[in-house]
Amino acid sequence: MEKTKLEIIQTQLEVIRKEYITPHYIRIYLTGEDVARINNTTIGVNNKVLIPPKGVDKVYFPEFDYENRQWKPMSEAIRPIVRTYTHRGIDLIKNEIWIDFVAHGDEGPASSWALAAKAGDVLGILMKDGKTALYSKANNYLLVGDATAIPVLGAILEDLPAEAKGTCIIEVHGKEDEQSLYTKADIQFTWLHNESPQKESALADTLKIYKLPTENRFAYVAAEFSTVKSIRNYLRKEENWKREELYAYSYWKSGVAEDKSAAERHDENE
Repeated sequence: MEKTKLEIIQTQLEVIRKEYITPHYIRIYLTGEDVARINNTTIGVNNKVLIPPKGVDKVYFPEFDYENRQWKPMSEAIRPIVRTYTHRGIDLIKNEIWIDFVAHGDEGPASSWALAAKAGDVLGILMKDGKTALYSKANNYLLVGDATAIPVLGAILEDLPAEAKGTCIIEVHGKEDEQSLYTKADIQFTWLHNESPQKESALADTLKIYKLPTENRFAYVAAEFSTVKSIRNYLRKEENWKREELYAYSYWKSGVAEDKSAAERHDENE
């Protein structure tokens, strides 16, 4: 019997511990009664985290008024901040998942929360139930992203077969933030260093140096809005990549909060 509506996993998780993978990358381990349900999703796909206001020790999830087709109003005192993230891994034996956060100071609510997170803190999770394909199958891959893309690029790299080949270009704060990303595939890694990603990125210009595959190919690009737009235009218009050969997604827009830039980024991602 087919599902008549989309199944959503909505759950509150609790912080167990955290660790710094690199100086600017924090991994938060969380547990809760719905971890087993999360195992039915795909590691690396986008989902939402809900950060409760300071001083609030419970996540109040938004409710949709289906009769009036609008979200029910919620008090500012309890309304969570919603951001796009992905779970990076899951362990059913320990009943935990982990999410990686870029630590770039207190200017962003997610970064601020991760920096201050301690055991017992809570985080809300909203995600679609069921498996989702992260990428299209091909022989040759081009993976490009900034620090925010490492979770999804890492998940793709881990899933690629040994016979796959490709190039992976990632921009992080500095040498100290380079990570060891596991893959069975034959991947050439390039790490770029950028202490001010809000001001500019070298991803688009660096990509143009490479000789790219001409057939049986797929590219996954995830970074800041203008960088993604520039790379997409280059691949589609100058390198003649077809729509089905490329997935490009902007997680953020420089100088604009995620919720304020959502509509523009959605249109560009489409």
